[in-house]
Amino acid sequence: MTIGELAGIIAALAFVVLVVFICLNLSKLSQILKDVNETVAKLNTTIDVVTKDVDNLSIEVEGLLNKANTLVDDVNGKLSKTDPLFVAIGDLGTSVSDLNDSTKNMTSNLLKGVGKKRQSPIKKFVNSAKRVARKRPSAGEAAPSPRTETSNQPVTKPKPPVPTVDSLEKELYESELFDIKHKPASKTAGEITIKN
Repeated sequence: MTIGELAGIIAALAFVVLVVFICLNLSKLSQILKDVNETVAKLNTTIDVVTKDVDNLSIEVEGLLNKANTLVDDVNGKLSKTDPLFVAIGDLGTSVSDLNDSTKNMTSNLLKGVGKKRQSPIKKFVNSAKRVARKRPSAGEAAPSPRTETSNQPVTKPKPPVPTVDSLEKELYESELFDIKHKPASKTAGEITIKN
């Protein structure tokens, strides 16, 4: 055997090993491709099932959304019917606040008027007649003698008049009006606001 023949045999054996190696790899590759084809087929089947399920779900969700829209429209309609009620409540609060303000002003004016009340001429005449009657001695009493500077009796101060029922009632009425006049205004009346 010559070197050339030996080299040819080695080359032939290497070629056989190469062919066997390539055949084994090709058989593995064909098995992998077969598995990939099966997986793709299963995936297509699964995608078809999921697509059908999603279609069914989308139809049901669309129905639910339509019902929800109908419900929201119904609630909006009913709430719009209550708008006049809230407007009326707001107007009532404003009216109550205005009433409080006008009552306070009226009370204030009334208090000012009580202090400046003028007596009628008849009332003046009756009051002056009462004063004169108090100063004048009655028929059984002697008229008081005029005081002289030589008199050793101490000078006594006249007693203050006893309050009458009318004067006590007037003082009570004025004190009640004073309390009402200086009472702070309500902080909550008329504070209802409606936001659109």
